[in-house]
Amino acid sequence: MFVPISSRLMSALCALALLAGTVPAVRAADAAPTAHVTILATGGTIAGSGATSTTTVGYTAATVGVDRLIQAVPELAKVAQVKGEQVFQIASENMTNEHWLTLAKRVNTLLAQPDVDGIVITHGTDTLEETAFFLDMVVKSNKPVVLVGAMRPGTALSADGPINLYNAVLLAASKEAIGKGVLVTLNDQIQGARDVTKTNTSTLDSFKTPELGMLGYIQGNKPYFYHVSTRKHTVDTEFDISKLDSLPQVDIVYGYANVGPVALNALVAAGAKGIIHAGVGDGSLASKVAPSLTAARKQGVLIVRSARVGQGIVARNGEANDDALDFVVSDTLNPQKARILLMLALTKTSDSKEIQRMFYTY
Repeated sequence: MFVPISSRLMSALCALALLAGTVPAVRAADAAPTAHVTILATGGTIAGSGATSTTTVGYTAATVGVDRLIQAVPELAKVAQVKGEQVFQIASENMTNEHWLTLAKRVNTLLAQPDVDGIVITHGTDTLEETAFFLDMVVKSNKPVVLVGAMRPGTALSADGPINLYNAVLLAASKEAIGKGVLVTLNDQIQGARDVTKTNTSTLDSFKTPELGMLGYIQGNKPYFYHVSTRKHTVDTEFDISKLDSLPQVDIVYGYANVGPVALNALVAAGAKGIIHAGVGDGSLASKVAPSLTAARKQGVLIVRSARVGQGIVARNGEANDDALDFVVSDTLNPQKARILLMLALTKTSDSKEIQRMFYTY
């Protein structure tokens, strides 16, 4: 005769069996991770290789595929269920607007899927900050997106790529990273896409936010956040690239002693819709260049005054009468990130006042 067993009794019997050693106990630490993270690989030093184990400069970037990157860090399986896609295989100095659009669309497609909890993007360090900021403006999800790179190839004695990749997956799989915007992690640090920049040609601590500060650390297999950016990002931006296959041409003109208008005039003649003027000091305009900038604006080219110094606010109506000239100022964005925001702004409007609002919003 069958006698039904209550769920409470069944639990008790299982507990007794565990105590008796007849059923192997499953520790929480042994349970499979529940977060699903997709790694999108684009190349760069993190996927690079050198001639010898001491080659830390003069190596070849973008030689290792995403499957080998994942296999090289088996510890990834402890923090997330990971799968990889090879989106590009390039050195990041070759990153283009078209690459960005392809990458952003793929990120948005993946994040819309319920079985994707976060994304890691492996990337060369030369333009990593630019890709991160572009994605920060166009990703339409609160799920974590983390960019990661390496300053040394995987063949080097003290390669930083494996631990950086592990930390990136850990961060993308964490609840703490949700809603924080696009993040960058190298050297056990968490940086925000808007403000981080590469500050050194070769050292491991190259990525910093010198003035406004990093967002936090990764230590002991856990992310620790201490502050976040107040600027709008991801789901709160007004930019939609879903139907775009190109971006407006925006170029950067660099300020320096004895600078002339030759480069500026050539870029305008080549069809630039916007110019970022990376001026000296507080975005100052040299007397040889100012007339050409004024003329370009009258032709309909948007002019944004930025600064080559890398830190600080570019004051509106400070070193130039921006109201009278109908120029825009970049706020604290460096020239390369100001270029990205102006490109996206020009997909929405050509009104300089509206574009100035965007620079104060993002």
